[in-house]
Amino acid sequence: MFSTEVKVGRIPVTGVQPSVQCGAVPAKAVIGEDVPVRATVFREGHDRLGATAVLYGPDGTEVQRVRMSEGAPGLDEYRATLRPGSVGPHTFTVEGWSDPFATWHHAATVKIEAGVDVELMLAEGGALFRKAAADPERSEADRSVLARAVRGLEDTTRDTAERLTAADDPDLAEALAARPIREFVSASPAYPLDVQRALAGRGAWYEFFPRSEGAVYHPESGTWSSGTFTTAARRLPAVAEMGFDVIYLPPIHPIGRTHRKGPNNTLEAGPQDPGSPWAIGSEEGGHDAIHPELGSAEDFAGFVARAEELGLEVALDLALQCSPDHPWVTEHPEWFTTQVDGTIAYAENPPKKYQDIYPLNFDNDPRGLRRAVLKVVELWIARGVKIFRVDNPHTKPLWFWEWLIAKVHRRHPEVVFLAEAFTRPAMMHALGRAGFQQSYSYFTWRNTREELAEYLHEVTAVTPAYYRPNFFVNTPDILTEFLQFGGPAGFKIRAVLAALSNPMWGVYAGFELFEHVARPGAEEYADNEKYEFRPRDFEGAQDRGESLAPFITRLNAIRRAHPALQDLQNLTLHTADNEEILVFSKSRRHQPEGQGTAPAGVVPSGAVFPGVPDAEALAASLPGLADTLIVVVNCDPHAAREATVSIDTQALDLRPQDLDAEGRFEVEDLITGARWRWGEQNYVRLDPFMEPAHVLRIVRED
Repeated sequence: MFSTEVKVGRIPVTGVQPSVQCGAVPAKAVIGEDVPVRATVFREGHDRLGATAVLYGPDGTEVQRVRMSEGAPGLDEYRATLRPGSVGPHTFTVEGWSDPFATWHHAATVKIEAGVDVELMLAEGGALFRKAAADPERSEADRSVLARAVRGLEDTTRDTAERLTAADDPDLAEALAARPIREFVSASPAYPLDVQRALAGRGAWYEFFPRSEGAVYHPESGTWSSGTFTTAARRLPAVAEMGFDVIYLPPIHPIGRTHRKGPNNTLEAGPQDPGSPWAIGSEEGGHDAIHPELGSAEDFAGFVARAEELGLEVALDLALQCSPDHPWVTEHPEWFTTQVDGTIAYAENPPKKYQDIYPLNFDNDPRGLRRAVLKVVELWIARGVKIFRVDNPHTKPLWFWEWLIAKVHRRHPEVVFLAEAFTRPAMMHALGRAGFQQSYSYFTWRNTREELAEYLHEVTAVTPAYYRPNFFVNTPDILTEFLQFGGPAGFKIRAVLAALSNPMWGVYAGFELFEHVARPGAEEYADNEKYEFRPRDFEGAQDRGESLAPFITRLNAIRRAHPALQDLQNLTLHTADNEEILVFSKSRRHQPEGQGTAPAGVVPSGAVFPGVPDAEALAASLPGLADTLIVVVNCDPHAAREATVSIDTQALDLRPQDLDAEGRFEVEDLITGARWRWGEQNYVRLDPFMEPAHVLRIVRED
């Protein structure tokens, strides 16, 4: 038997996006972000229709209403941009509705031109506007405009064509745009949108090992003195001056002695070898303790406070594994995997072996383990940590992350979790759906123009509702061949790509010094800092002109000055006739096109864009409708490349006043300061040994 229950509205609305698992999981967004909304809206017959995207705040009240525009002709797709102005669980719907004005206007234009039903069509228009004027929600000004249109349509002293022009009055168009005449309004289901703070989806990260910052070698004894939180804090001003937002620390806990790794991952450690920070736990404590050589809890609090003074937020590694000396091994042996010979299994990722680490087994005592981990996370939150970089989350069950992140967010909605997951796409995406706000990504291994273009399309247009990538250029584990053999130009290229294509990027210390020597046969650094102290002469290198720090500082300054670079889903790929030249643009309107109601309230700022002082300053920083940048990168670090760049000018939000008589517009290179006139076709030559990229701002002068 067929059900008699009607499952579609009078105006069907289908295929609403963003939607994750049909709305079972909230789509991701950050405060002030442009969130593209799409839906298929259609109806029977030939009458015209419209669509509206409506955003509801955490308390269920309507905060934004945006008229949607049609996408590709003939596909019934409608699009709009929502911009949430507050943090919290939002919802949105798409309303489809009959558009009597558009239907009448089209029919009247065609019929009157053909001399068919002339007076009837004019009378129908008058009746339509009278009905609209009776809307109690309309202003007196709108009613006056509508009454004027009625008089114009019914003025028999004028010819027919003149009477019809009354319906083309700009004031009428403005009134009907602000409050359309709508019939048969049919709303889609409400879809959840989780809006989080800025650093959940924006920000520049810098990683260093605090034990290396201030470490001293004593040649007379052949021993080291570890750096401390106090000495590491002395590095923070330089990190802040480079424009970073987050300072990320690898684990700071006691390190086990049993099977401690020596230099370059050797199996034998000497008495002075510090071991891997990821081999957590010793007689001095576990995940809740601080390595005594780094300092005390008070010293850590001082480090966090100094970071906050400089505008930095501390991110801490959450690595759920234990050294054989961790207190949990003796207190809770059931939390580990015991082999048939009675030994506890250490971690492996064949052919890699981690004899100094025992993985946790969440199947043996899931309730006990989750309580213990939650206690650890709560402890570090109390100590001022609001961001956790989670080590290898793909080696733990998804149910656990879904539970932990939801539990933490109920108490601490500001806490951010970054998934350090270099694994298969299905798992990386599932971690995002489980609650991780951001993730490491495949960017590190995407080097050619074709690879980069494909990946940028994927992360900005296919997966952003649930997967937000953080583009780290390097990590202690990853030194790609591109950096090993690309020279200083290769480092510049990767920095430009990471910093300007994505709202989140990260740097591991040493990148700015062009560190590029790999351990033979491995894609990681020789003399790896994971296993030994590695103090660096950052200031000396900069004084000698051997540091990338000034260039990184410039990139981060550009990011902060241009809100277009702080959104994920606003990237457009353009083309070039050289396979090594990648071209993309990013554009952000001061007010989304078609927006009828702005987000409620003035959003204070720094909350929206790190480094931008307030919402009014943001508006003042945009001299025109849009902030638009075009980035052109030579992906070959070894040779100059020439190309003709073809620009899709429709993606640039250009105004008539931005164009000259030949349809060209002015751009300024934010790296060199040079200015040119650009159009649809443009010649470029990029020498990687000089500057491997153009970062072009469209100059908009009112």
